[in-house]
Amino acid sequence: MVSLDRLAAFAAMSLLICVIPGPSVLFVIGRALAHGRRVALTSVAGNTLGSYVLVAAVALGVGPVVERSVLLFAALKLAGAAYLVYLGVKALRQRKALAFVPDGQGAPRGALRTLGEGFVVGVSNPKTMVFYAAVLPQFVDRPAGHVIGQMLLLGLIFNAVALVSDSTVGLAASAARSWFARSPKRLSLVGGAGGLAMIGLGVTVAATGRTD
Repeated sequence: MVSLDRLAAFAAMSLLICVIPGPSVLFVIGRALAHGRRVALTSVAGNTLGSYVLVAAVALGVGPVVERSVLLFAALKLAGAAYLVYLGVKALRQRKALAFVPDGQGAPRGALRTLGEGFVVGVSNPKTMVFYAAVLPQFVDRPAGHVIGQMLLLGLIFNAVALVSDSTVGLAASAARSWFARSPKRLSLVGGAGGLAMIGLGVTVAATGRTD
C-alpha cells in the first residue's frame, strides 16, 4: 500500500515532530514530576489513544473540515487548553498532600482516570491535529488506492514513534522526581511546578496557533 521510502520519510518526520516540546510532551513531564513513573506512562498510553482518534478523524475526512473551519478548530483548541489549565489548578491545590510513594506501592491513583486524562489531552492536541490534517495526507500514494488504509497505517507509525519518545521523556522526568522526593518540601515544590507548567501550557495553547 505505502512504499518503504515513503514510510521511512514519514517515520523520520514523525520523530522530528515528537521531540519538539508540545502539549503532549509537557503534559507527560508534568505528570511524571507530580505523580511518578506509573502515572506518567499511563498518561502516555491515554495520550496515544487520543492521538490515534485524530488519525481516524483525518482518514474519514474530518481533518480537512477542521483545517478549513476557523470556528471548529478554535473550539477544539480552547477545549484542550481549558482542560490543561484545570489539571494544572488541581495539581496546585493538591501539592501539599503529595507524598512520595515508590512505583508499584501504595494505593493506586486510578488507572482509568489517568488514562482518560491523557486521552483528552491527546485528542485535543492542536499540534498533532494540524500535522495530521496538513502533513499526513501528503505521504499518501493516492493512485495506489486504499487511501483510508494508508492514512491509518501512517498514523499508526506516528503514534508508535510518539509512544516511545514520550515514554522515554516520562521515565527521565520520573527519575528526576525521586531526587526531589527526599524532602517533602521539595516534592511539594515539584507538584506545584508541574501544576504551573500545565497551566502555562494551557494558556500558551489557547493564545497561539491559527487565528485567521
